[in-house]
Amino acid sequence: MSKKNSNIGGWLCLDKPAGMSSNAAMIKVRRILGARTGYLGTLDPFATGVLPIAVGEARKFIHFLEDSSQKEYEFAVVFGKTTDTLDKDGKIVGESSKIPTSEEIKNILPDFFGWQWQRPPIFSALKVSGRRACDRVRAGENVELAPREIEVFSLSLEATQDNIFRFRVICSKGTYVRGLARDIAEKLGSLAYVDELKRTRSGFFSIKHAIPLEKLSEIEDNTLVRLLIPTESPLDDIPALYLESGLVKMVQHGLRISLENQLLLSYVRIHDSADGSFKGIGSIFDDGLLKAVRMCVY
Repeated sequence: MSKKNSNIGGWLCLDKPAGMSSNAAMIKVRRILGARTGYLGTLDPFATGVLPIAVGEARKFIHFLEDSSQKEYEFAVVFGKTTDTLDKDGKIVGESSKIPTSEEIKNILPDFFGWQWQRPPIFSALKVSGRRACDRVRAGENVELAPREIEVFSLSLEATQDNIFRFRVICSKGTYVRGLARDIAEKLGSLAYVDELKRTRSGFFSIKHAIPLEKLSEIEDNTLVRLLIPTESPLDDIPALYLESGLVKMVQHGLRISLENQLLLSYVRIHDSADGSFKGIGSIFDDGLLKAVRMCVY
């Protein structure tokens, strides 16, 4: 699609390749679809896997998915060495003769379950006084990042071959797998870095339905549009409210409408009762008034 297509909207579950930033992958999708795009949840350049791309009107609803979605990763760790970036692309900055056994690793993994504080890697996209931490480090600055609270729901050792240990983790937003590998190694008196990283799930989006970037350009235009996941699908945990078409238009124009016998709701999905189409997200206040928060233009 060479021309801008402002009429399409939805989500594309992309399988990001290694060696490309999330932003670069999003831009490639934008050029292929000919529509404005955004993405949900940054992946490191060396990482692969699920990168949800918001297309057209779906961009308005990224905010509603950012904080609540669990992430699932498969990752491979090399013990006995570490790098400045905590991944295979970095420079080796430390070595250890301690290589833990599978049993030693399994015994300490339950210590990482639940809420905890994690030190983000200094090579990260986190902002420090308006600039990314990784850019400041590369410029020779000393960077310190405050620990952040994360939650690990499950963590398991899946396989071992030579000195490659393969793990699976389900965790909250904001968890750095590179930091997790570092902390596991520290607890075992060793050093480590992440050799492979693949995101297999990001909330609603699963690797089972992800489309490799290289396949997108081979798909015909009409089929591409049909591959898009409806804008409202990932928002299905938000209660739905069906309104007559006239009321929907009033809300779209910024007017508040009165609703009888409606509970106070922070967010509600607004649908047109005539055809069931999704029109946006609103809030119901304690006075019973519905106000638009984010609305589609169609």
